[in-house]
Amino acid sequence: MQKHTPRLVGYARVSTDAQDTRLQLDALARAGCTEIVQDQGVSGTVAPGKRPTLSKLLDPETGLQRGDTLVVWKLDRVGRSLRDLVTVLPDLMDRGIGFRSLTETIDTTTAAGTLMFHMFCVFAQFERNVIAERSRAGLKAARERNVKFGRPTKITPELVKAALDAASNLAKHRAQRPDKINLERRFTELAEQASVSVATVWRAYKQGLQEQGRPDDGRHVLSRDLPKESTLVE
Repeated sequence: MQKHTPRLVGYARVSTDAQDTRLQLDALARAGCTEIVQDQGVSGTVAPGKRPTLSKLLDPETGLQRGDTLVVWKLDRVGRSLRDLVTVLPDLMDRGIGFRSLTETIDTTTAAGTLMFHMFCVFAQFERNVIAERSRAGLKAARERNVKFGRPTKITPELVKAALDAASNLAKHRAQRPDKINLERRFTELAEQASVSVATVWRAYKQGLQEQGRPDDGRHVLSRDLPKESTLVE
């Protein structure tokens, strides 16, 4: 098996095709990089694993190998956020791959550079904890104010009343229950008028039954649901 020769591999990135990587390429060349690759027109907000060139470098099979060192001009060439950095760099270190940032003078192949990187990880974890605490505090305060979360419901009191009225009007002309086809047709009309689905109208109807303490036994509208003064017509 051929022994792998350690390499200094430079990586450059610019966000748009109109930008020039020459400044980065020159700095990487002066740093002694024997290989330099780049992602042109790739935003820093794109996850490192989804960048065409960088993803190949990070691939354990075809990319950087043990003993290699990834060199960048600035940290933000790899990731705009600490989250990206603490995702990529630990993996490289676990695989025996070094990392150097020329501008921030971070070099994980040295003890000082490794210490600096671990400090970044601590700050990143601290940032996540602070965000989580603020989120929990905000949710608690919102619950105390009876704020409802999630998408706004489409079942309004007006829709509930319209569904109940439609079913009751159909039931007035039958001794037991309205024809399901006619009820479905009426609910379809209500759905079109309210710009909701037919299923939403059915849920509104069932909600109305529950609010009135009337059982929903699957038979829709029964004769006992009608007001006592109603006159049933066969």
